[in-house]
Amino acid sequence: MTKAIVIGAGVVGTSVGYRLAEAGVSVTVLEAHRVGGGTSSTSFAWTNSNHKPPRPYHDLNVAGMRVHAALGEEFGRMPWWHGGGSVEWVTDDAAREEQRARILRLREWGYAADELTLRRFRALEPDVDPEAVRGASIAFFPEEGWLDPVVYAHVMIDAAVRAGARVRVGARVSEIRVKSRRVTGVRTEDGEVYDGDVVVNCAGRWADDVARMAGVTLPLAPTVGLLVCTRPAATCVQRIVRSPLCHFHPDGAGRLMLHMDDTDEQVSATTVPSLSLAPALELVRRAVQVLPAIWGTEPEAVRIGIRPIPADGYSAVGPVPGVGGYYLVVTHSGVTLAPFLGRTVADEIVTGRDDPRLESFRPGRLVRA
Repeated sequence: MTKAIVIGAGVVGTSVGYRLAEAGVSVTVLEAHRVGGGTSSTSFAWTNSNHKPPRPYHDLNVAGMRVHAALGEEFGRMPWWHGGGSVEWVTDDAAREEQRARILRLREWGYAADELTLRRFRALEPDVDPEAVRGASIAFFPEEGWLDPVVYAHVMIDAAVRAGARVRVGARVSEIRVKSRRVTGVRTEDGEVYDGDVVVNCAGRWADDVARMAGVTLPLAPTVGLLVCTRPAATCVQRIVRSPLCHFHPDGAGRLMLHMDDTDEQVSATTVPSLSLAPALELVRRAVQVLPAIWGTEPEAVRIGIRPIPADGYSAVGPVPGVGGYYLVVTHSGVTLAPFLGRTVADEIVTGRDDPRLESFRPGRLVRA
């Protein structure tokens, strides 16, 4: 029986671990912290292929969205996934032109994208101040949604265990054991050795560190993201909402999760999250401008995450050249792609057949042994 070691138990690692175990592989999942405790826990978690050119990358993300939806047939209830689509509006001329061109391109590619009147928008999100949207160009993308990544990771790891996988948390890998240019297993910081025919690097923001353990250079270009979760407020927001001031979606029990690209630029990997952090307070102030019903709310949690992005911006998935049995899975679109990558990576490892949908995203274009 093939023995596989999966490093990392975020949304991607747990998906891969589950599908490998389901296929009859002897799987051990090693997680340095806790299940879903890395980047998965600090993600806005928008499932989409809204602005992900070129076409192969767009299609890859659409495949991820479809597998997310299909999980309902396998698991029944999906408390980790929330549909409802996403709405956005823009006001300046350049943004209007970009939005219109994007809608046309997405429609040509078979992706659901609609232009909305203010009246139709108000029917979808009645709590949004109509004055904030009046005169804007409004778009609706009905197949998009968002994920509760930690809940998803827990469900996947539980399914993996039921399929026979072993899971070790607090098990930080310190060495990838290689003999005659082929992996033979790993060693953890506590000295435990795990033998394996295949090692799958799903370490996310730490994927480059894990790559170096096998003598491989993996160039990443990580970015920093700021998320703010509000205190519960009386609002009926139902979906991803992207306004010129801030982006938000429900986060359970009346809470909202807030994010915006320009406030990301005001923090760094060394910024200490704080409820009084100026960019966090600014995000809440902006959200109140869009949603007057949440006036008086404050940050309840502030999170800073580091996104694991390969140097050229696109996913890197597949065998690592020069090191037999070493497989890499690292992507900025982990939330959208996780269930698709779980199935596809497991199938490639078990059957040895390459999936043509991953042809443009092999690690060989980036890594150096």
